[in-house]
Parts: sequence; structure tokens; C-alpha cells
Amino acid sequence: MSLTNAPRLDTGRLILRGPEPRDFEPLSAFYADPHCAGFGGPLSRDEAWRWFAVNIGHWHIHGYGYFTIEMKDDGAPAGLSGIWNPEGWPEPELGYALFPAFEGKGIAFEASVRARKWAYDDLGFTTLSSHIVPGNAKSEALAARLGAVYEATYANPHMGEDRIFRHPAPDALMDGVN
Repeated sequence: MSLTNAPRLDTGRLILRGPEPRDFEPLSAFYADPHCAGFGGPLSRDEAWRWFAVNIGHWHIHGYGYFTIEMKDDGAPAGLSGIWNPEGWPEPELGYALFPAFEGKGIAFEASVRARKWAYDDLGFTTLSSHIVPGNAKSEALAARLGAVYEATYANPHMGEDRIFRHPAPDALMDGVN
């Protein structure tokens, strides 16, 4: 098996890139916050380290994973977005999570549109879903803004009950809109 390095993807305000050691501190702080419960947390520092390492391994196993969202203006890590498909998932997922200071600025939308475009155009995916724990209204609102619609509920082996939202197929997206 060859190792896969994440590509660098750019948007107007953001860089999507592979995880780097400097990303661990903000990720660990994110995971320590009960706010991130919809993204598998809260986690202790050592559990956050394992998750960080798992994401790096995910890139090497699948050839895709979660990008670190970096702000172009100051280089600050703002969160994660990308394609996630660990053991037990029913299919690859477009996932996203922002660190609290970056919420409400359209960053997750911008990053997710770019990650989805990459998955469709470069990886050849023909469908994607987002898996959202019940009650995560912000994530559901973002999925809707991305054009995803509720499809089904399933038992996620890591998160419990999870709702699948289906994204539009590549040919259904209007360039520049979604």
C-alpha cells in the first residue's frame, strides 16, 4: 500500500490541507469542549490524539480523509471538512466541524462545497451523504444549505443513532452555487 498525502485545495478564504502536527492543539481544545458532542466528543487529550492519528491513517488507507480548514488571512486552523469512511460506516460521508470561534461565518459551507467538488471531480464519487446525530440543528441546517436531504436513520457504531442526509449527485449541482 502506498501512502497518500492530502492535496491542498483553495477557496476564496480558505486552504484545505492535510493534518499537520500544529493542528493538534486546537483540535484537542475542540474535543475537550462539550460543544463538539455531535462530532464524537468530548474527548480527553489522549483520546483526541488517537483521533488525530486515526485521521492521518484514514488518508493513507482510503486516499481521502478530513482536511484541516486553514484561514488564508492568518493561517489559523478553523476546523475540519472532508470525506470520512471508517469501519462501520455505511458509505463515504462529507463531514464538517468548525472550532467555535469560526462558527457563523460561512466557513463550513465554503470548505464543504470545495471538499465535495474534489470528491466528485477528482475521486470520481457519484454520491455522498452527511451523517448527523439527532438534534444537531446547525449541522442539519448546513446539510440543507448544501442541498442534502434527509434519507434515513441508522445505528452508527461510534455515535449511536445517526441520520443520513443525501447530497445532490455531481450532475445535479449547479457550478458556483453548490
